[in-house]
Amino acid sequence: MSETETATLGGGCFWCTEAAFEEVPGVRDVTSGYAGGHTEDPTYREVCSGETGHAEVIQVEYDPDELSYADILKVFFTVHDPTQLNRQGPDVGSQYRSIILTHNEEQARVAREYVEGLEDEDVYDDEIVTEIEPLETFHRAEEKHQNYYEKNPGDAYCTFHADPKIEKVRKQFAAAGE
Repeated sequence: MSETETATLGGGCFWCTEAAFEEVPGVRDVTSGYAGGHTEDPTYREVCSGETGHAEVIQVEYDPDELSYADILKVFFTVHDPTQLNRQGPDVGSQYRSIILTHNEEQARVAREYVEGLEDEDVYDDEIVTEIEPLETFHRAEEKHQNYYEKNPGDAYCTFHADPKIEKVRKQFAAAGE
């Protein structure tokens, strides 16, 4: 097995984005957490207050022999609306912002070029508000938030918000891995 690479992304509730990325062939692991803020070791409750500056994010560990970083970004921009400032669907606040936290200059370059390409192609009716910043610190979310969808498949929030994202990923990306 080849060495993996990591991408850190925030596109709304991490329960939904984690569940969607778990479906992508080549993804080895997805971890929910918090990043982009100023509080040391934030808790879920603190992040939800909107006062820590953190976003709910996921870290995606993937096999670069099967997926490129651009492929990861393609999935990311498929499963959330990058034109909504500080919100995704019913979730409102800076903790739900669209953000790409890069691990190195190459990821930053690819992310900027990817967003520019989407804007050049007028993929969205509104302006893309996704932030692109270097990752400083990733804080793993509490255990009850890891694999939340898998542990709580009947949860109403997951049924209403995660299921459509999962189905979209299965239709658009699962066939590529077969």
